[in-house]
Amino acid sequence: MKNSLFTVYIERDEDGIFIGSIPTVPSCYAEGKTQKEMLKNLQEVLKLCLRNIDIREIEKIKFIGIQNLEVAYA
Repeated sequence: MKNSLFTVYIERDEDGIFIGSIPTVPSCYAEGKTQKEMLKNLQEVLKLCLRNIDIREIEKIKFIGIQNLEVAYA
């Protein structure tokens, strides 16, 4: 079994729940009361998602960075 490294985006909602997502894998997200719990849940979701995806295609997508974007709105 091969290991792969994935970038995880982590947010915390207004109720304090941690939400994690893996942007390179469609519909791969999980939540938890703690960051540790969320990461454990996300790992399980990722395993399920990868059963239906060609991992070689996902490994071609690389994390570049995060950029702030300023926008004016009414």
